[in-house]
Amino acid sequence: MAAHNKLSDWLRTENISQAEMARRCEYDRSNFHRLLSGKLSPSLVLAARIERETNGAIPAVAWADLPSPTDTSHAGRYPAGGSAFPHRHLLAIGQLETHEILYLLDEAEQWVALNRQSQKHADRLAGLTIINAFFENSTRTLLSFEIAGKRLGADVVNMNAAQSSVKKGETLIDTAVTLNSMRADAIVIRHGSSGAVALIADKVDCPVLNAGDGQHEHPTQALLDALALRHKLREQGREGFNGLVVTICGDVLHSRVARSNVLCLQALGARVRVCAPPALMPAGIEAMGVETFLGFDAALDGTDVVMMLRLQSERMEGQFIPSPREYRHLYGLTMERLRRCAPDAIVMHPGPMNRGVEIDSDVAELAGQSIITDQVEMGVAIRMACLDVLTRRERGVPGWSEGSWA
Repeated sequence: MAAHNKLSDWLRTENISQAEMARRCEYDRSNFHRLLSGKLSPSLVLAARIERETNGAIPAVAWADLPSPTDTSHAGRYPAGGSAFPHRHLLAIGQLETHEILYLLDEAEQWVALNRQSQKHADRLAGLTIINAFFENSTRTLLSFEIAGKRLGADVVNMNAAQSSVKKGETLIDTAVTLNSMRADAIVIRHGSSGAVALIADKVDCPVLNAGDGQHEHPTQALLDALALRHKLREQGREGFNGLVVTICGDVLHSRVARSNVLCLQALGARVRVCAPPALMPAGIEAMGVETFLGFDAALDGTDVVMMLRLQSERMEGQFIPSPREYRHLYGLTMERLRRCAPDAIVMHPGPMNRGVEIDSDVAELAGQSIITDQVEMGVAIRMACLDVLTRRERGVPGWSEGSWA
């Protein structure tokens, strides 16, 4: 009998739930379910914990006859090798097919599991150099990419844009050429101008990841949001995004996060509503296939997920709202407003939050419904997956050197 079947039988005999066993093994619940169904193989650490928790009934060596997770987790679901993700760079969600988005989400699951273990290190990118070139201020995204690279074993260098030659008059193209000359194996870029990351990607010889460019896109934010949301939906007993109603509310006009999330969620099958004051609603956004609302209460009726956006005052030139207090009155997510949503509606926010403006603290911290901290956690895992996938060609991973690369 296969080890995963033995473990399932042992859990039934001992009357222990999957969730409880996952907790004892310090392992992700959704991935533990995949383990029991034979779709995932345990790491050596997890196998040892299972042996410990079962008092030796399921020894670690029992899993030795299973193929490695990389051989089984995606079997039949995606094209083989590099055809599963035939892109040299990750510049926008708009460049991806639905199966490519799902591929990155599935690739991230192994890193979710790793990050929840006491030993959070892999040597997948050992010997590689990653440059984080951030031309805009960032704390959360920069830290997330740095942790992702280091947990994969890469040498990570953060470029301080405030002290870069760009401040001395160097053109963006010259900066790209300089970065390329340093022979980095991947470059993560955040820039205040839409299209700047794509411009740099055209001038370098290594994969480029867009960490946000102007008001254009922020692809890894949309991917991490989808990953966190998928985990929560599975916890609620729901599989997939089809028919899910998601309301995005706030400063949609200046938000690259909103654009990437609209594209990502729609590709996965969700219905997306956007809500904003008239001055912060982009003209023609209906062309993206979203439902638009100027009134927040109406937008919330029956919604399954609420994603709040902060007011990006640093991008505003002029008066877009009367005052923060008036904005909260009309567009702030309060407990009273949350009751308009579907039961157990999920609350999200890409951060940083302006508490008491677009979201109240009691809503942001609402146990069982808010997944804001989960979004932060999933950010590291999805960025590990992106760095891993995009560098496979350079690392000579079998099956990833053939075919066309966009």
